Amino acid sequence: MATDTGTDVFEEHRPVLLGVAYRMLGRVADAEDVVQEAWLRWSGADRGEVREPRGYLVRVTTRLAIDRLRQVKARNEAYVGPWLPEPYATDFGDTVPDTAERAVLADSVSLAVLVVLESLSPLERAVFVLREAFGYPYADIAAMLDRGEAAVRQLSGRARRHVEERRPRYEVDPGRRRELTERFLAAAGEGDLEGLLALLAPDVRLVGDSGGKSRAPLRVLESADKVGRFLVGAARKGVPDPSFRLMELNGGPALVVLSAGRPDSVFQLDVHDGRIQAVYIIRNPDKLVSLPAV
Repeated sequence: MATDTGTDVFEEHRPVLLGVAYRMLGRVADAEDVVQEAWLRWSGADRGEVREPRGYLVRVTTRLAIDRLRQVKARNEAYVGPWLPEPYATDFGDTVPDTAERAVLADSVSLAVLVVLESLSPLERAVFVLREAFGYPYADIAAMLDRGEAAVRQLSGRARRHVEERRPRYEVDPGRRRELTERFLAAAGEGDLEGLLALLAPDVRLVGDSGGKSRAPLRVLESADKVGRFLVGAARKGVPDPSFRLMELNGGPALVVLSAGRPDSVFQLDVHDGRIQAVYIIRNPDKLVSLPAV
């Protein structure tokens, strides 16, 4: 019975633990490995001594994620072409009814913010995630990381300034983004260059992540003309037996392109003033395995 109770408690907090680990690591597989290790620590702990299970589990998960992050940074430095996080299925609409809280969670898991978080140190990233995404008090974060509260405040301020300086300012309204994603799909699918140019901001950026394992630009493309022509060319080449699905990934609408029912690529857009400011394409097959096939 005690084991069942421990399992129930852990499963209750699993979504939060996975959310912390994913924001720390940017890969679903790494995050799941960390959460599994946290379960092993939890199952072997003297739970009678644990006064606040959620805090204990977040502390264990955060420390494990810091260790894993230090290992994977070397892997990312050798990455072929631009790096983007692995797509992460989210559904804040059902689980987080408060609009303000939903906006914070969606922003903290967005591709644009996660790319910026890659440039933080592991400790800065941990403090930023715990403070900005999950709202933990500085004193609690200090206890989780075995640091003084003053040091944690300094880390938090430095991380927040770094993120604010580097992350783009985009609209987060999911309805508007979904509408533009649908129009983007129609124009790109038809090879309509003029239609695409009407949607793209003049200084739009396209970031493609293939890891060198499929077709995608090995450098960032900039300007509406370059991005539009690339998208039209890619649509003409196409994929075998294509189908398309809109779903929520990383806190916003995304277009999943399937080939014979299996995920081939993910497109996500950042939008501002009614125009597409950034196009993210994830085609590394290793990063698509967690998406469901149909």
